Amino acid sequence: MTTADLGDFSGVRGRLIESAPLAPFTWFRVGGPADLLFQPADPDDLVLFLQKLNPDVPVTVIGVGSNLLVRDGGIAGVTIRLSAKGFGQATLHPGNRILAGTALPDKRLAAFALSQGLAGFEFYHGIPGTIGGALRMNAGANGGETRERLVEAYAVDRHGLWRTLSNADMGFTYRHSAVPDDFIFTGGLFEGTPAQTEAIQAAMDAVEEHRERAQPIREKTGGSTFTNPPGNSAWKLVDAAGCRGFRVGGAMVSELHCNFLINTGEATAADLERLGETVRARVLANSGVALEWEIKRVGRFLPGAEIAPFLGEAA
Repeated sequence: MTTADLGDFSGVRGRLIESAPLAPFTWFRVGGPADLLFQPADPDDLVLFLQKLNPDVPVTVIGVGSNLLVRDGGIAGVTIRLSAKGFGQATLHPGNRILAGTALPDKRLAAFALSQGLAGFEFYHGIPGTIGGALRMNAGANGGETRERLVEAYAVDRHGLWRTLSNADMGFTYRHSAVPDDFIFTGGLFEGTPAQTEAIQAAMDAVEEHRERAQPIREKTGGSTFTNPPGNSAWKLVDAAGCRGFRVGGAMVSELHCNFLINTGEATAADLERLGETVRARVLANSGVALEWEIKRVGRFLPGAEIAPFLGEAA
């Protein structure tokens, strides 16, 4: 697919790149290329591009790639990556509110809230994603969740139309929102509570200390691999199934925290997904619990290298 297949993009200011490598944009550092990668200059540029884009072309949106596995066959259609320059700002608004662009790292929202003396955002200090991902999956950590802070979110739909969604419109549940898949978030309005900066900083320090001690944050990893089942912890189920340190090719279950998968250096996306499905199969056989992926897996398998859920049977 080339730009000629998509239409006339006169007036569009962002970059459109054919066969663009995506592995450098993901924390796992694996995966195939995007057929076409579009990096809009700002929200208005995104709107114009979507209005001009052939409606039959599939669109995938990626952020900083911290909770993302791009398969080895790459991503069909157009992949949109929102830049920090065009979508990564935070500004203070009346009523103890912060308007944050969706390319803003969660950690920077926490830091901005601290600078304004607003509490309630400390949990974001421990989440290695962006606000766009936080809105899409109700990101949370250390007892806090996005739905507790969000007032409303702003998005552009597949046809290039602006959408404003209230907190209730988001349909938040645990690590999930009910927003249509083709909505592209551009920002969110959040509300905090005034507090002493010392208390806010202490809470953020506690979050950082926990991450340093309990998570393999310096590895090539995608963060938490599976969501916690009701009343249980995914890592405990993985551990009980004997999967701590288990390997497939260059992929390994972390010895430090076994709800994290690690690219030890030479892993492919297939290695990581096969490892994840092997773990799911073994947990199902051991405990009867069917773990659900928290990591978002996108793109195509290489021909003949498809990986079935749970590998089709307990491994």
